[in-house]
Amino acid sequence: MIVVTGASGFLGGAVARALLARGARVRTVQRRDTPALRAAGAEVRPADLSDAAATLRALEGATAVLHVAASTRMWGAEDEVRRCNVDATRNVLEACRQHGIGRLVYTSTPSVVHAGDDVEGADENLPIPSRFASPYPATKAEAEALVLAASDGRLATCALRPHLIWGPDDPQLTARLVERARTGKLRLVEGGRKRVDAVYIDNAVDAHLAALDRLAPGAPCDGRAYFITQGEPLPQRQLINGILDAAGLPPCDRSVSARAAWWVGAACELWWYLSLRADEPPMTRFLASQLGTAHWYDISAARRDLGYEPRVSTAEGLRRLAKHFQHRDDDAAR
Repeated sequence: MIVVTGASGFLGGAVARALLARGARVRTVQRRDTPALRAAGAEVRPADLSDAAATLRALEGATAVLHVAASTRMWGAEDEVRRCNVDATRNVLEACRQHGIGRLVYTSTPSVVHAGDDVEGADENLPIPSRFASPYPATKAEAEALVLAASDGRLATCALRPHLIWGPDDPQLTARLVERARTGKLRLVEGGRKRVDAVYIDNAVDAHLAALDRLAPGAPCDGRAYFITQGEPLPQRQLINGILDAAGLPPCDRSVSARAAWWVGAACELWWYLSLRADEPPMTRFLASQLGTAHWYDISAARRDLGYEPRVSTAEGLRRLAKHFQHRDDDAAR
């Protein structure tokens, strides 16, 4: 039995479906019910992973865990983000120990090593910063450290750092870019010239399955973290406008400076704080630093230790995304 946490989300759901397609017995654990996964053959267990007892029950009988669940909030009170990212991960690790589960693949993020400066071609030796501009990378870094430290010869662990996952049905990067473009709120930062290397959803799923297959006590990937990307660093504007084109929208040609984006982010955070708003601001200082800097990574280690190879190119991913939008529009027109 393989447990996938966070399967109501974009990546977790895709990982669960891929495992089911391979014929694996899959149990999904997430806060809300997922009837589609149950219909596909998964055993669905709604549970709050920040509850230690519920987590222990949910992982009983598992042989491996893919811990994808997380709060991705970039702004706001840290307590809730910490509960979802750190406390839940600690509970998953403890349940693995108590049940004798032998493998844990953890979904981390490259944000754990982004200190606000350009990162170009760095590998996993890049250090974790001492300070973060958002509770999301801070808590993900803490949880990743817990996971890697838990490798002890009985429980084998590894962490994957997929970067900017996108593709059909993506509710984050793809959906937000399209929504802001349609409402005229999208701006490039510094002309979108800084290079980034994102990852198409199918490639992110492949990396998780490869890690699960290769992970064992003493394996090269045991106790290690890996960057997961397309291996195709591109100027931000090329990826952004490629996604907009797939959605049938004109390219974005409006731009602001990195400094202006940072100050807009700071002003938005202050207004949201004073207004006691629970939603996320359209811009934050963390997001401004992400948009205003280069961040692409060397994936040689994932290729070597996991056998990971991005099988869907960015160009092919954009073609698939365009077909998805076309089919969705056709369905809506019927």
